[in-house]
Amino acid sequence: MRTVYLGTSAFAAAVLRHLHESPHRPALVVSRPDRPQGRGRRLTPPPVVVTARELGLDTHQPESVNDAESIERIDAAGPEVLIVCAFGALIREPLLSRHPILNVHPSLLPRWRGAAPIERAILAGDAETGVSIMRLTAGLDSGPVCLQARVPIAPEDDYGAVAARLERLGAELLVRALDERPPCVEQDERGVTYAEKLTAEDRRIDPDEPVERQVRRIRALSPHIGAYLEQADGTRLGVWEARAAGGRLELLTVQPPGRRPMAWAEYERGHRP
Repeated sequence: MRTVYLGTSAFAAAVLRHLHESPHRPALVVSRPDRPQGRGRRLTPPPVVVTARELGLDTHQPESVNDAESIERIDAAGPEVLIVCAFGALIREPLLSRHPILNVHPSLLPRWRGAAPIERAILAGDAETGVSIMRLTAGLDSGPVCLQARVPIAPEDDYGAVAARLERLGAELLVRALDERPPCVEQDERGVTYAEKLTAEDRRIDPDEPVERQVRRIRALSPHIGAYLEQADGTRLGVWEARAAGGRLELLTVQPPGRRPMAWAEYERGHRP
């Protein structure tokens, strides 16, 4: 099928790479504008744009995908279907109804609708997660589901491990949905939960929380965002890896302010601020 792909994140970039290798190679990739990143605040393209350029795909980075120029660019690509994956912006009318739209969502819908489904699943202690291929509607991830598959979340899994499995699974299900065009089934509203956007407070490790939840918080935010402990001097000690040991939090990999990540033992040997 002739497709147009809308995505932004590293997760969406991995799915795009797999889609490019299928018969449904996108005629156009739509993403978000370049944004300032890092200490130098240098303008940096989204991961999807970097991948699309590597693959030789045409790209479009509008401030709004819903404006007239963007709709014209999409129409000119002649898509039979639009594919949305971790795009990070709402798609509104008239674009919403202009073409069939499939969404690749990394959760077992209706559980974890919203912006941070992988992180919220790990933080909640879910034993499994998965990918849902759904038809996009005006509601937040509320459209009917066409395909769905599950993967376990192991006790030691962090975001990186789970996301890697879901990237492969999402790409496989997406290609299958495009090949087979299975019927879609409405979601059961009784099972709805919401994966709210992560905030600065979500990164803070609360020593008063149960230690198992502290560990899950660290796993849910590693290696892409990072959790932290507030120190007595007011600085933040980044925590990338830890485990529960004897009812307490045992730190394994930490990152002092302005320094590289290091083993806790190395930090203890004198690399304190």
